[in-house]
Parts: sequence; C-alpha cells; structure tokens
Amino acid sequence: MLPRMGLGCMNLSHAYGVPPTVDEGLAVIRGALEAGVTHLDTATLYGGGRNEELVGRALKGRRDEVVLASKGGMAIVDGVRVIDGRPETLRAQVDASLGRLGVEHIDLYYLHRWDKRVPIADSVGALAEAVDAGKIGAIGLSEVSVERLREARAVAPIAAVQNEYSLWTRNPEIAMLEETRATGVALVAFSPVARGFLSDSVRDPAELAEEDIRRPMPRFSPEHWPANAALLPGWRALAAEAGCTPAQLALAWLLSRGEHVVPIPGTTSLRHARENYAALALSVPAELLDRAGRLIGRHSVSGPRYADQATAEVDAETFEDVA
Repeated sequence: MLPRMGLGCMNLSHAYGVPPTVDEGLAVIRGALEAGVTHLDTATLYGGGRNEELVGRALKGRRDEVVLASKGGMAIVDGVRVIDGRPETLRAQVDASLGRLGVEHIDLYYLHRWDKRVPIADSVGALAEAVDAGKIGAIGLSEVSVERLREARAVAPIAAVQNEYSLWTRNPEIAMLEETRATGVALVAFSPVARGFLSDSVRDPAELAEEDIRRPMPRFSPEHWPANAALLPGWRALAAEAGCTPAQLALAWLLSRGEHVVPIPGTTSLRHARENYAALALSVPAELLDRAGRLIGRHSVSGPRYADQATAEVDAETFEDVA
C-alpha cells in the first residue's frame, strides 16, 4: 500500500512555466521530506531527465525514507515528446532512470502512456522483467482505461494506476475508481488540485508563461475560462467554511473517495507542499465535501481536459465515450 499522499515532483523541472532553480527545487523536496512526505513521484519525461536527477540529489543519504516512483514510455527525444512503449525502449529507460536517480532500485515504475502501436502486454512484460531483475519493485500504469488495466493484469501484477482525478476531472468515476478498489490497486491521482485551479492560484490564464502546458488546455481558454472562474467565489467560501485552504479542501475531497486513492499534488513552494500534506489531518464534514462535489464537477466545469492531440494520446475513459 502506498502512503496516502505523495509529492508530485514534475513542477520542479517541467510543464508549468519557468521552473525553479535546482537549489530551490532541492529545498522543496527536502522540506517536504522533513514535513513527513514519504512518497516522491518523478518520470523520465520531466525536464528531459533533469527531474530524476533532482530527486536523486535530494534523496542522497535518505533513500530508505521514501517510496520512490518514476515512469518510462514517454521521453523527450531531440526536443520532441515521444511515446514509445517498445520493450527495448523501456529496458533502456529503466536503466537510465536508475542512473539519473543514483539508486539501485525504484519502488514503483509506471508505463507513462500506453503506446497504441505496441500491445500493452509487451510493454508490461518488459517491466515485469525489470521486477524480476530487482531493478523495480512494482509496475504501474498511467492514463489507462479499465480495459487496458485488465489486459496488463493478465501479464503481471499491477500495483497502481496514475490517472488524472480531481473535483473538476471525474473520469475515474466512470469505471476506474471502482475497478481499482475491487482489485486492490492504488489509484494515484495526478493534478489533484486541477492544475492550480482548485488552489485558486490561476487568476488569468493569459498571464501564464508562454511555455506553460495549461495554455492549450481548453478549460483555461478564453472560450471556457470565464465559466470556470465563476465557480471560484463559491469554492473560496466553502474552503473558508471548512477552515482550510482551497487546495486542502480539494485534497480532503479526494482522500474521502477511498482508502486506495492517493493524491500526489505538485508545487514549487515549500509552504504549499507543507500545507498540502497537512490535508491528511483535516476532518471536513461529509456534508461539506458533498457540497464541494456538487459545486465543482462534470456538469459545472466547462471544457474538456485536453485538446484533441493530447486526448488522442491517452487511453483513460471519457464521458463522451459513455454518453
């Protein structure tokens, strides 16, 4: 069983505008460890490998304190993000991850994306070889459907599925939430505070850095943002009523969805990392959590979570598929 909450380390090297310096990133990770965080999540993709190097540096002398997770099957190749789930690629990426992290063993290694040109049995088989070799402890999958999870579990045990899950992305509730609960698989929720929306940290998407990955996401576009921003006053009021920050309320809601649900919020701020982790100790009335779920959800959030290209790259269920 994974710790109930982890630290998603992506933001420290990748995706949301200009990343912090190495020293600032190390301070966030080390400070989070001091606050009690025992689960770190990184990937081959993040920062073109720099994030694994950062995590490895932060863990020097304290490797045994954490459940360490990384991912392969998606990487930066010649400046381009490439999904490649061929067994030979995964074998090489596992070895490269070990080297960048400076460790002999990674506790949990995900197939970051299912490469739709490669049977998932082949990709999972390569990761099973890495388990047998002692290089990784367990296999995870990311952005997959229940159908793909079942195919993978026919090949090897699957410890975790890492899919996007938050109040404003309810896709796991179509089928994955119950499937993982029934099969004893952890559901690791990435972007649990909705890429900053639920932490009330995005006031105007037009002010995001040019390279910020949220810019092409429909929910942050001029077409959909005004409707989504209109939800924030009510959201702030709910957090005030609960006596916590908006991000903490978002995390408390996720934690209430099941003992197997594991949020991994990311941040570039040590203060926010501590606040996020403190959500584990919150006691929010079920009635208030229910109101949160009714305020922000499938029928109130405007726009799909990804644009067309990114949607085509993932396998997780969508409400459009089941409509």
